[in-house]
Order: sequence, then structure tokens, then C-alpha cells
Amino acid sequence: MRSITKRFGQVVANDSIDLTVDRGEILALLGENGSGKTTLMNMLSGIYQPDEGEIYKDGEKIYIHSPREAYENGIGMIHQHYKLIEVFTAAQNIILGLNDGRMDINAANAKVKEICSRYGFEIDPSMKVYDMSVSQKQTVEIIKVLYRGADILILDEPTAVLTPQETDKLFAILRNMKNDGKAIIIITHKLHEVMDVSDKVAVLRKGKYIGTVNTSETNPQALTDMMVGHAVTLNIDRPKYPSPEKKLIVEGLTCVDDDGIKRLDNVSFTAYTGEILGVAGISGSGQKELLEAITGLYPVKSGSVQIIRDGKASELVGKTPKKIRESGIGMAFVPEDRLGMGLVGSMGMTGNMLLRSWKKGKGALVKRKEPEALANRIMEELEVVTPGVEFPVRKLSGGNVQKVLVGREIASQPEVLMTAYAVRGLDINTSYTIYNLLTEQKMKGVAVLYVGEDLDVLLELADRILVLCGGQVAGIVDGRTATKEEVGLLMTQFNSKGAE
Repeated sequence: MRSITKRFGQVVANDSIDLTVDRGEILALLGENGSGKTTLMNMLSGIYQPDEGEIYKDGEKIYIHSPREAYENGIGMIHQHYKLIEVFTAAQNIILGLNDGRMDINAANAKVKEICSRYGFEIDPSMKVYDMSVSQKQTVEIIKVLYRGADILILDEPTAVLTPQETDKLFAILRNMKNDGKAIIIITHKLHEVMDVSDKVAVLRKGKYIGTVNTSETNPQALTDMMVGHAVTLNIDRPKYPSPEKKLIVEGLTCVDDDGIKRLDNVSFTAYTGEILGVAGISGSGQKELLEAITGLYPVKSGSVQIIRDGKASELVGKTPKKIRESGIGMAFVPEDRLGMGLVGSMGMTGNMLLRSWKKGKGALVKRKEPEALANRIMEELEVVTPGVEFPVRKLSGGNVQKVLVGREIASQPEVLMTAYAVRGLDINTSYTIYNLLTEQKMKGVAVLYVGEDLDVLLELADRILVLCGGQVAGIVDGRTATKEEVGLLMTQFNSKGAE
């Protein structure tokens, strides 16, 4: 890619960027939120077209006006959010949309098995997508791209929801594809994975190309400095709170969905003041339902959720979020769904700050002075990239939306702070800012529940880690002594001894 420029109105997302990837190479693409990584790859995969610049493959200039034309040029992108039809089989999803319009399932099954054998995939072509794990769905997406003849593969945050064991399998497959002459580009924020699997690293900063380095000649600290433009400390402090006390007691919590499936099955644990209790589990293990049940957003079939205040227990089960708030219980929640459950996308930052305080006023008028001041403070402290506090948050990047949500919830001065994937999509600089904010809350005596997907971070940040598997508690381990492999096994193999 030579001198690629892409503008959105007055915003220059990519500013004359050069990028090269060779056959038989894995290139990691790094950069902060808003640095232009995904925009650049969207042009390579045909979703956007550059305003300026040229793209060459094997020395010849090519033109890519659509994802179909990208496939015709041997380029395919595996997005972070999978684009599969749940009721179709793996093979049906893989051949869906091909030019000939025919669906020869037997031939497709045979070709899928050939691709699996060649690179080390494990998937049944006749398996329905709704029966698949997250890693199996990702496998289908990768095979779909290979089936169409792609020899340049782009993967956007491929390990975001994988266990360590699944990540190791994926990296082994990527190395097999590299050895077969494929060119692979990975967008990721996880520096330890960059060091593990990539051959080269290209860094973008604020829409500009900073440079490409050989992975063997760099380290995480140097890469971070390149991304941010100044030195960043890559350490997570885990101080001990002097006098922890029971704050949130969950006993026998059971939740059933509309189809009669148990999403939570007899979940019990205690969260303490001055503690970060990490929550680990593969996607769909009950993390979302757990936090929503505690906050009154998900119906509870049986069990108890109590918060301790001044030595007295208050039962939360049966109360709506409004009743919980009106009772004076300080509970803050950063949900997985940022726009929808978390923020109102059509509102600016000020309006979304008002959502936390407007009911406290008297009469029909609302006071915007304090919410506007809070919005400006969050914008400055968390470096939210926005034209202003009245700019609709839905038009911000995912990382900036998350900063607004986390900042607002922490500013409410909660007793219990629950976060679901608080740093998902955030660059490393902002992620460490969030980790420090959570630790500050912990040292103020707040009980913090942190649902995370990066086990390295969980083991460095959390005091204890609650592991969920299939809606049950597989175990609770000490964050200071547990290993990534131990937690990964608990995530996939239920521990019959239960939680201690």
C-alpha cells in the first residue's frame, strides 16, 4: 500500500500511509484507538476506497472497490464480530454467496476437510453454527476466506474471546499458513501475542505511519513508545487493601432464559471491599447474565444477592435497577453493550452524564452545568477524541465510547463497581489508565467485579479470579499465585470440587 490517504469530512483517518507485507510473513499492525488501523485494512479488504494512494500485489497495481473484488485479488478479512448464519452448517456458511449460485454440499465438505488437513483446523463441515464454540466459529470464518482462494489474510483482534489453549492452537495454524506462503496481517492490542506470533510489526499513530520493525529486534516497551509517542509504564500495581470486609454476597444464583436454558446455575461467591474480583470464562459462560442479574436487569429464578452496608444486608433480588438506585445503594455498571444498555448514542457526552443525575433535580428543568463539567473532565483525563462534549457518542470510535462509559460510572462514586470487558477495543495506553482507575477505586474501599478476556491482565490486576464454565462456578483462584494454564483449564473443564 503506497501513500494511502482516507478522509471522513475534515478528519484524516489515514495520512499518506505506506505498508508492505511479504509472502510467508505475519505482520502485526499496532496503534492506539483512532490511529487508523481498521480504516486502512477496510480499504485493503474493499469496504472503503482510498481517496489517494495505490495498492500493489506481486508488483502489479490492483483496484479494490468491494469485498468481492478483494477476494478476486486473493485478499480476505476475518472481522472481530463473526458474520455467520446460526442455523446453517459450517459448509453452508463457507460457500454462501459464491458466484455460481449452486450449493454442492458434498463437494464443499470435501474441500473444507482438505483445508482442515492442510493447516491443522478441527471442524465438522456439517456442524450447525449455533452448536459451535467461539473458536469454532472463528475457524469457519478463516476457512471461508481460504476457500475463496485468499493468500493475504487480515485478522481483526483474533484472540479477543479465546482461551490460552485456543490461542495457542490458532497461532499454530497461522504459522502453518505462513509456511505455506500466505501473507497474514493481525490487528491486536496484546503485545505479548505480537511478540509470540509475528515476524514484523507496523505501527500507526494518529493516522500516520511511524515505522515497521522486526519483532526479534524489539520489545513491548519499545513498541508502546512508538504507538504513543512517549514513554509509558507497562506495570499494573496491585496494592493490598488494609481491612477488606464482605460487601456483596451471592448465594445459589440461578437464572433461566426464555428457552428454559440455565444461564447461571447455583452461582455463589463473596466480593470484598478493597478487592478486584476478576471474572473469567469463555464467551457465553454466564458473565453477562451474572452482572445483569446483580443489577436487576436479568430475571432471577432462585438465589440471593445481598449488599452489606453498615453491617446490615440488603436483598437486591426482586428489585428493578430504578428501585436499587432509589434505595441509595451505590452500584455502577459498565455493560458489554456500550451503545444501547450503556449510553444513548444520539446524545453527546453531557447528555449521557445527565442520565446519571437528572432524576435528582427538582421540577421539570435540568441543570447541565455539573454534567457538562464532568464531561469535560472525562474528555481531558481519559483523552476522549471528540469534536466536543455535545458531539453524538455513536459517531465516536468504539474505544472512545468505552472511555466515556467507564469515566461516567467511576465518577458516580460507587460502593460496588462492575465492568464487563472494560478495556475491549482500547489501546494499551488507555487500557493501563483504566487499570489504574480500577485500582484507585479498590483502594477507596470499593468492591470491583472485573469481567475480562485477557488472562495475563486478570492475573496481574485481580486479587482473586472467579472462573465460570457453562454458567457454573468452576473455581475461585488467587490472582497472585494462579497460572494462566490453570485458569484456562478451569474455563473449559468444570472442577467438580467447586469453588473454595
